[in-house]
Amino acid sequence: MTQALSKFITFEEFTEWRPTGGRYELHDGVIVEMAQPLGDHEDVVGFIAGKISFEYIRLNLPYFIPKTALVKPEISESGYSPDILLLNRTNLVNEPLWKKKSTVIYGASIPLVVEVVSTNWDDDYYMKFGKYESIKIPEYWIVDYLGIGAKKFTGNPKQPTVSICQLIDDEYQITPFRGDDRIISLAFPELDLTAKQIFIGQY
Repeated sequence: MTQALSKFITFEEFTEWRPTGGRYELHDGVIVEMAQPLGDHEDVVGFIAGKISFEYIRLNLPYFIPKTALVKPEISESGYSPDILLLNRTNLVNEPLWKKKSTVIYGASIPLVVEVVSTNWDDDYYMKFGKYESIKIPEYWIVDYLGIGAKKFTGNPKQPTVSICQLIDDEYQITPFRGDDRIISLAFPELDLTAKQIFIGQY
């Protein structure tokens, strides 16, 4: 659940206002207060972050997962705080907002972004899908552990689904993974992980 604060503000104003406590995003000039996630949501986020961290450390890649960094589309007064944001440290020198705003605007800095679906599932499947695609983030995971998204994403009947969106010819192609399906990731081709493991948090 989210709560919008209706006054229109710029991204610059948002970053100056943004408090250290709580979690806020800017959606086309409107501040949105993100609800405290459920325990199961945090469990799924932590599990995925652990698996991804293990892979980039194992492969000696110059990646890291920041705590509170923002993703900003270049031509939008928006700023998103993904559940998991994987950054490529080597490209941060090209990011004009990184040093002072801990914000990235280029897809080249973001090998992978993950959103774990909450009750506002349409934000992840529609709004952020379009924004992350416009930034040209090469890979975007939508992790719907409750299977609450539309049937075209979660199946009929609905079931827990990991939708992996991969950028091909500047457009996302979506592949759903469920049950014992092995996750296929361009960012981490050797990742040994199934959809079911994500949903139950077992290695």
